[in-house]
Amino acid sequence: MLIIAGTVRIRPDQRDAAVRQARQMAQATQSEVGCLAYTFSADLTDPELFHVFEAWQGEAAPAEHFRTPHMAEFNRRLPDLVASAPQLQRYSVASVQPF
Repeated sequence: MLIIAGTVRIRPDQRDAAVRQARQMAQATQSEVGCLAYTFSADLTDPELFHVFEAWQGEAAPAEHFRTPHMAEFNRRLPDLVASAPQLQRYSVASVQPF
């Protein structure tokens, strides 16, 4: 399993547009083969900070995701919405168990 997690700071004047784009992106991505989870969430104390969480089956699924039309459209719109580059980390997970 592959996890991608991190944050992205959005421009205050573009928050509503960023929310719309994030919803569209999440909805389109969640139906992709190999996508286990794909979410954006707003920080509870900082309205300009979004958290990103993705879970994928293996390496091929996210590679395919980056070739989708909705990812291309999202990447095209992203520069107008963000205040700085997303800060994302990639985690390779060997096993997952309930906590």
